[in-house]
Amino acid sequence: MPASLADQLVVAISSRALFDFEEENQVFETADDRAYMGLQLERIEQPAKPGVAYRLVRKLLAFNTPQAKRVEVVILSRNDPVSGLRVFRSVRGASLPIERGVFTRGRAPYSYLSPLAANLFLSANAEDVRAALAAGFPAALVYTHSPTEDSHTEEVRIAFDGDAVLFADEAERVYQSEGLTAFQSHEARHAERPLPPGPFKPLLEALHRLQVDSKAGRMKLRTALVTARSAPAHERAIRTLMDWNIAIDEAMFLGGLEKGPFLREFEPDFYFDDQTRHVESASRHVPAGHVPHGVANEEK
Repeated sequence: MPASLADQLVVAISSRALFDFEEENQVFETADDRAYMGLQLERIEQPAKPGVAYRLVRKLLAFNTPQAKRVEVVILSRNDPVSGLRVFRSVRGASLPIERGVFTRGRAPYSYLSPLAANLFLSANAEDVRAALAAGFPAALVYTHSPTEDSHTEEVRIAFDGDAVLFADEAERVYQSEGLTAFQSHEARHAERPLPPGPFKPLLEALHRLQVDSKAGRMKLRTALVTARSAPAHERAIRTLMDWNIAIDEAMFLGGLEKGPFLREFEPDFYFDDQTRHVESASRHVPAGHVPHGVANEEK
């Protein structure tokens, strides 16, 4: 029987999202790929430092036990296979149980998300993230300068924005075109009609399954909705999650307040938002990624 990733949470991640390859990337951007390959080969025995998504990956992999494989992490990278040697040496040096990787030497790797049935793609390449989202996969552009400290080693915490991330941007379009008063009225009128799903609903579903399946285990999972919505628009968001049969642990309806300080208190291992100003605010405190989806990311 061939190996299978069925019933697992599958995370595809670029090497720059997993490890700190920013110095090497400067060589890639200012020289050519041969100089980059040479530098990576020269440093092959030098383990790379953790990147912005390293903490999330390490903790998700800790959900696996000898009795149950629940999470699979696959490196999906524009690196060449030679540079991939250093990536896997760094994986081994960090004692991360990652076995699979795809290296495309500069070509867009997102097409491999389909055979992986990936639930999430994290990358530092904006073009790849947009292509992955267009293909229907949850994907985010990591902010490589985000903090990576960890104060809750046996609990994974993941936070999401609502509109254009968990939910479609239907309501956000009303806000953008008609303003806050019209948005609040629209959401109050449609409070009992579930919002259409956004690009990250499949990830939230997979995390919910992981949370339920691992309830008796050592590792725990906690999720949060962190949104600019406020009453009365909060009701539609909650009712939508109820309609999906997904329980979320915390919900913050901030009414336009800056999200960063609230995320600092929740301390997520990763936060996803469609608006760059919110990601920039968050990234000063926690690992964060931009979801370039919806009306806020359309060219004006």
